[in-house]
This record gives sequence, structure tokens and C-alpha cells, in this order.
Amino acid sequence: MYIIKIGGGEKINIQGIIKNLAELNEKYIIVHGANAFRDKLAEELGKEKKVITSVKGYASVFTDEDAIDVMMMAYSGCKNKRVVELCQQNGINAVGLTGIDGRVVQGERNKGIRVREDGKLKIVRDFSGKPRSINSDLLNLLLENDYIPVLTVPIIDENGYAINSENDDIVAVLQKEFQAEKIIQFIEAPGFLEDKDNPDSVVKEMTKSELEQREAQVDGRMKRKILALRKLFEHGETNVIIADGRVDNPLNHALNGGGTIIR
Repeated sequence: MYIIKIGGGEKINIQGIIKNLAELNEKYIIVHGANAFRDKLAEELGKEKKVITSVKGYASVFTDEDAIDVMMMAYSGCKNKRVVELCQQNGINAVGLTGIDGRVVQGERNKGIRVREDGKLKIVRDFSGKPRSINSDLLNLLLENDYIPVLTVPIIDENGYAINSENDDIVAVLQKEFQAEKIIQFIEAPGFLEDKDNPDSVVKEMTKSELEQREAQVDGRMKRKILALRKLFEHGETNVIIADGRVDNPLNHALNGGGTIIR
């Protein structure tokens, strides 16, 4: 079993990834983003994106009801179906789902995010939260009948509301359930960079014990991403490959040593 996470950057070669997946002799689940398209759509609709940073230094997108509507349009309404379309064109019998479909990703809405504004501590609550469990019965039903699940946000909260969540966290709860042999994450960079401004500074290999040290060295969204990477190793051994999603054959490149491997 593999888990394939496709980032939502504009330059990700989704066609190349899907073409390579069609040749993969493994069961897998796809989790994809659409942040570049979401931001473009939000701008066109006049719905400005707001990023908030918690007092612990973790950055996230503030999600009100308007933001959920834009997310549904961008992630599940367009990008998810385009990925499924590409799969079908390449002989992959894919089924596109958001986390709210069949409660495939059950989450818990945030009780509040502690932020500091104008020097004052404030609790901000929105439609965002953490994934807590997976409807493994539904996913196994698909996988056992040779369908490939293609998952995206939003997920569903404890009261049946659609909420935003991080795909990195969704991958973590999938890993807890399925114990994937490999988790491959496609991003708009050659791999994990020692210096974010130097594309030649790829860290070729890293151990899971190094991640905590790395987390202390970064901030913002990268801090959140490294925390999510650490969670992937909490429920068993796996190999995580962070690979360039912009190259001609992204999956083949990743499996042949491209990017960063975390053991």
C-alpha cells in the first residue's frame, strides 16, 4: 500500500504523476490539494484569503463559511474531478471523494486558535479542525474492488459540518489506519531543502529522529508540515519520500532516488 499526496501548487505535473501511477503495481490512495486554484478563485470572487498564526507559531488559513464555499468549488468541485478524469484517461478506475462523503474523514472542529493581535491574546474560532479517524470500511470496499480513492477536503466534523483541514494531517490518519509501506509527497521543490532559497541544497536522506530538530528551525506553514511528518512515524515504520512534482515523470523520479527520503 502506498499513500500518494499531490500538492496543490500551480506547477505540479499532475498528468505525469497519474501517468506513472497507471504503471504502478501497488494499491494506493491519492490525497490532493488545490491551494493555487483556490487562491485564484477566491481573488476572482473577491473573497480574500486570511492566514492566521497561533501563538505556537503554526500558520493556517482562516476558514469562514465563504471560505468553505470557495474550497468546495476549488477542491471538490473542480480539482478533484479533474484528477479523477485524468485517472480514467489513464486506465485508473478512480472514485473522487471529499472527507464529508460517507464520513470518509471524520474530524473534530477546533475549539479555538490562540493568536496574538495588537499585543493581546485572543481566541479565534472558524470552520477548521483536525481529522481524527477514517471510514476504513468504505475505503477498503473501494480498494478491494479495484477502485482508487482520490481524497480531498473538506472533511466532516462531529456535528456534521464541513470543515477545512490540512492534507498533511489527513495523510497521518490514513497512515495510522493503513500502515503504508511508502508515503510519497509531491511538492514544488526538489525535496526538503537545507536552505529554502537554494534549490541545490536538497537533503537526500533524513531519519525520523531528525524531524524534531528540523521543526525547531522553521516557522509558519513549514513548521506545521514538519509536525505532520513526525506524526507519520507514530504508528509504525514507513518510508516518506518528499519529491519534486514538477519533473517529467514525478513518481518514477521519486522511486528512483529523487527528492528526500525520511526513514
